[in-house]
Amino acid sequence: MKQILKLSIFSLVVLLTSCYSDLDPKDQGGNLLNATNAYKTDADFKQGLAKLYAAFAVSGQQGPAGQGDISGIDEGFGQYLRAYWNAQELTTDEAVIAWNDQTIKDYHWHTWTSSDVFNQALYYRVIYTVTLCNEFIRASAGKSTEVQQFREEARFLRALAYWHALDLFGNVPFVTEADAVGSTLPKQINRADLFAYIEKELLDLDAKGLMGNPRFEYGRADKAAVWMLLAKLYLNAQVYTGQSRATDCITQVNKVIGAGYQLTSGSTAFTTAYGKNFLADNHTSPELIFSIAFDGLRTQTYGGTTYIINASLGGSMNKDSDFGSRSGWSGLRTTPQFVGLFTSGDQRDMLYRPGQSIDINDIGLFTDGLAVGKYRNRTQTGALAPNVGYSGSGDTFMDVDFPMFRLADAYLMYAEAVLRGGSGGSASQALTYVNQLRTRSNAGAITQAQLTTDFILDERGRELYWEGHRRTDLIRYGKFTGGAYVWQWKGNTKNGQSTASFRDLFPIPAADLAANPGLKQNDGY
Repeated sequence: MKQILKLSIFSLVVLLTSCYSDLDPKDQGGNLLNATNAYKTDADFKQGLAKLYAAFAVSGQQGPAGQGDISGIDEGFGQYLRAYWNAQELTTDEAVIAWNDQTIKDYHWHTWTSSDVFNQALYYRVIYTVTLCNEFIRASAGKSTEVQQFREEARFLRALAYWHALDLFGNVPFVTEADAVGSTLPKQINRADLFAYIEKELLDLDAKGLMGNPRFEYGRADKAAVWMLLAKLYLNAQVYTGQSRATDCITQVNKVIGAGYQLTSGSTAFTTAYGKNFLADNHTSPELIFSIAFDGLRTQTYGGTTYIINASLGGSMNKDSDFGSRSGWSGLRTTPQFVGLFTSGDQRDMLYRPGQSIDINDIGLFTDGLAVGKYRNRTQTGALAPNVGYSGSGDTFMDVDFPMFRLADAYLMYAEAVLRGGSGGSASQALTYVNQLRTRSNAGAITQAQLTTDFILDERGRELYWEGHRRTDLIRYGKFTGGAYVWQWKGNTKNGQSTASFRDLFPIPAADLAANPGLKQNDGY
């Protein structure tokens, strides 16, 4: 299973002289390789490529902790997916957390600052991943045909990280393989120019045709991943550049939809058709386009799906038989406003109710707020994950891959782009795609008159919750900050309140501003 992770991802460590002066990779000792002597064969480059993919999945050179890539924060907190997921979910109606770890509650309260440690960890993790990709792209120039495909995948991964930077921080330090390592402090790029750079990179990847065909090898980015990222970029272009690109979004989504992916179907005694996308054997799903792969033995981390699952278990939940975990960290739940999106019978409602209160009187109490049982560390048959791992303290490391892009999202992007005036699609086809999702989950078909942009936002919540989309979606709809939509504890009041619009972007960390005088802080911070 999980083909890319069959590589020994810890066998090659490339120590980089970062052009980001404030980036502080931990000193890994004197035995590390550098790009000059590490890459000698195509196999070496494949190991290096695995490290790039692993940058999204693990937090250092020794799982689950002990040799972190970045210092200054608990290694689990600073893992890429965990940091990204928190920023995309804890800031919205989809998730709250009970813990008192430093400033973590500030995410949901919309009270974070430029010195926030979680914001800083996310920022540096994104920059670190860009740095790794730049070094690989430099080293792989002019090599064999096989290595050129690896190089294109590295360019995609860099574009993905830069898209996260664009979406989260807007105006960031910008460096590519063309910049000399460590020669000068990086210059800041504005949001519109970064959008244009990412678009150009992805269009070039598509035109050159060196990326693998859709589904050529599980766990690796392919042409469909490029199309999905372009569609995401275009769907949010109004936010990023002030210009709608709905037609371009439809163009890319049509490529994805025509690439042979299918919605999961058929329930089992353990799971619904929808639920198959979030299990330990979800690598078999015909719906997943690009995933961050996890393996309970080979990618042990306190981030990723290990975090999402364990942190959502507590109270009276049956951790082992239902979720395949020995752990229960009693942290993550959801708000009553999100619960209200579901109607009776919708099988996507995988919220856990026994012993839980819908109302959140105390955000620090796990039983206040419904628990979420969407991700489960068991297979479609209910069997324990085949590669489950355990720590000495009994924590369970998960075997569930994180679905970053899947076909259902493409269907919903198509529908939204059509409703926003894009050409190349039709309202009737948009309705067909939406009703395919609703029929699969027993939610009931809707009519053409019911298919509105506001309906799509709610449907994206029902279909894609806890998959790292909600903050971006709410911003696109003008409902993340301000008072058009409030949820419990938004603005640090139980009933929620309006928050300032400058929080649609996170701040450049104060430490980075101090290290690089050429950077300008985002407005409001």
